Amino acid sequence: MDFINAYHGYFLECCTWAWVLGSIALLLFVGFFSSPLIVWTIALAVILFGFGAPLWLGIVFAVLAVIFNIPPIRAAVFTSGVFAIFKKFEFLPKISDTEKAALDAGVVWVEKDLFSGKPNFGNLMKEAYPDLTAEEKAFMDGPVNNLCAMIDHWEIYKKREIPQEIWDYIKKEKFLGMIVPKEYGGLGFSALCHSEVIMKISSRSLAVAIQVMVPNSLGPAELLAHYGTDAQKNHWLPRLALGQEIPCFGLTEPTAGSDAGSITSHGVLFKGADGKLQIKLNWNKRWITLAAISSVIGLAFRLRDPENLLGKGEDLGITCALIPSNLPGVVIGRRHDPLNTPFYNCPTQGHDVIVNAEDAIVGGVAGAGRGWGMLMECLAAGRGISLPAQATGGAKLLTRICSAHAVVRRQFGMSIGKFEGIEEPLARIGASTYTLEAMRRYCLGALDKGIKPGVITAMQKYYATEMGRKGINDAMDIMGGAGISMGPRNLISEIYIATPIGITVEGANIMTRTLIIFGQGALRAHPFAYAEVKAYEANDLKAFDAAFSGHIGHIVRNTCRAILLSLSRGYLAATPDCHPQMKVYFRRLSWTSATFALLSDVAMGVLGGTLKAKQKLTGRYADILANMYMATAVLRRFEAEGRREEDLPFVHYSLKNNMAEIQKGFDGIFDNLKIPGIRWFFKGWIGAWSRINSVGSQASDGWSHAIADAMMKEGGIRDRLTDGIYLDKNPNHQMGRLENAFQVSLKADAAEKKIRKAVRDGILPKKKTNMLYDEAKNKNVISADEHKLLQEADGIRYDAILVDDFSEEQYHANKVIR
Repeated sequence: MDFINAYHGYFLECCTWAWVLGSIALLLFVGFFSSPLIVWTIALAVILFGFGAPLWLGIVFAVLAVIFNIPPIRAAVFTSGVFAIFKKFEFLPKISDTEKAALDAGVVWVEKDLFSGKPNFGNLMKEAYPDLTAEEKAFMDGPVNNLCAMIDHWEIYKKREIPQEIWDYIKKEKFLGMIVPKEYGGLGFSALCHSEVIMKISSRSLAVAIQVMVPNSLGPAELLAHYGTDAQKNHWLPRLALGQEIPCFGLTEPTAGSDAGSITSHGVLFKGADGKLQIKLNWNKRWITLAAISSVIGLAFRLRDPENLLGKGEDLGITCALIPSNLPGVVIGRRHDPLNTPFYNCPTQGHDVIVNAEDAIVGGVAGAGRGWGMLMECLAAGRGISLPAQATGGAKLLTRICSAHAVVRRQFGMSIGKFEGIEEPLARIGASTYTLEAMRRYCLGALDKGIKPGVITAMQKYYATEMGRKGINDAMDIMGGAGISMGPRNLISEIYIATPIGITVEGANIMTRTLIIFGQGALRAHPFAYAEVKAYEANDLKAFDAAFSGHIGHIVRNTCRAILLSLSRGYLAATPDCHPQMKVYFRRLSWTSATFALLSDVAMGVLGGTLKAKQKLTGRYADILANMYMATAVLRRFEAEGRREEDLPFVHYSLKNNMAEIQKGFDGIFDNLKIPGIRWFFKGWIGAWSRINSVGSQASDGWSHAIADAMMKEGGIRDRLTDGIYLDKNPNHQMGRLENAFQVSLKADAAEKKIRKAVRDGILPKKKTNMLYDEAKNKNVISADEHKLLQEADGIRYDAILVDDFSEEQYHANKVIR
């Protein structure tokens, strides 16, 4: 009897534990599938019934179910208390007017999916992957190629100026009017074509590329096209398109760089003698491209209306205006020296400059005070085009040069590309080139649909320029002396020297990563956070209740998803139709998204309004979000280009690198996010589990070997990787010389293999291969044609690896600092 009782007790205990575990599993799956609150209510009721809950508990549960399932009651009974607490302790961050303008500029795009915890990769893989029109292709094959052929990068660098004939050709072919609509005499090109033009010119000369890109980026043409009055468009746009007017845009100042909202340049509104509204302007700008040669200055300044002439109060806010540079009081003509890169980067000042308000303010008087929103929206587009195009063009050029050099340059009797020490940086260059192109095309697809995703374009700018910085450092390691010896034969020194320029402009990279990508992304891309802030500031309880209750559900869902996806290593996540080898990455990205969304809410909940000051932490969140985006772009490129098997090493290497960077970001968050009372659990247990059960690790050496091997073969993926840059085929110029040596070296390789095999077989003595040509021919190891090819190849290779040298007089004549 005692045995039966003991067995019965054990059975009941097992049943209890089974019900407990089953209840937990039920709740996790209810959350995993984003079930509405009523389903949660039913599930909890079933669980309570199964546990035999007392009547009083059932009544309490029923009352709570009514409260939380009926929004008006929930708002009155529960959310109002939360709202009052938030108000009392000022828990939510205060958003300044300039921050609001930045948050409201543009739209959210795929970042919202990635931030959601449950991205729909089926939709993300259907995003546009654009191509050029016939007209745009003709422009690339004609004027753009002709312009590149005219450029001598060394002469421009040495003389520190772009020749007048190049400037004349740029104006003649309307390079400065690529974004000007056709009805105003411009080219009206797509964002893709704009990017392609900058990418190709960047592979030839950074100085020329910069001076073409700036008028087509943030500047008068962009502002006028979107916000100008008809009179302003009709006057300025045709002249800008033809290069009759040279524009610049004055935003940054000595004390207002990354914090552009703190500009001190100012204007005062007053009535002139004729009764028309006028503005007296004073400004002091720095780092303004083209200012010294500009004929019209786009100016950002703070506008005051002390007489309240517009009826909007005294401080109208930041305003954008067009100022002819020949007006009295305008000071131009001096230049900065941006790392000896000879494009016009300049200061400009204005002293009591008088302009007509309706003519000058972008959008007329109605545009007064709207400048910051205009700038943020234009920057949201511009960051996604110019600098990513420049970085991608540079990476493609490095891929072409370094892969050829790795074959042509020999040490210890073999091409240096055969050494693993060279394979490693060469593979990094090739993989980053694949990723950069994927990011570029993916973002341009959105821009050409009229979407201006501010967070994504900030990612594009930051991570493209940082990948460019890493790529040029790898290239310098591979090229060695050929990379540091300046002259017409050195095709990468200009990129190396000028790299910090892209890091610095259009929002310094440090600030872009820590303040914009996650700082703004946490509010803009989060499905509920910004709605909460706006409802909070508007004192709108109903809207706050909807956002806050949605936010709670969002946290619960992502907690469930993060737990189950972590335990299953992502295998519970759905995957779109894709290459079988890509399924694991889609699953890992779903897992990452759920964990990232949950940790974002943890950070916002724990740190509140102080989060934006924790920039080491927000930088790690930015890295995770950006690597999710980069991985999505790589997967989209692989799908769009037909799932080519030869691309798999590049795809795997890139995606594994993304996963490793994501895990690094998670590790940093677990180690440094201070949660009161439970940090020991968060860091010691959850963090330890994350490391054991990591999202991913770096690619193996096998993938880097496969990439380097593919890059050192003629045609195939090497050509596709570098498509879109200018390839000079003249054998008397370095690119043509290097490409010729690359091709000849590959042809000679088969004959060299015959000689090496003959040495191993004892047919030929053990000597360096190039000392055995005659003997190999005499013993019929190689043919007469192969003997001739080997001798020619040695001479061609030798010429290709030579670096420039100068006489003492020539050396001093090459001085770039005068």
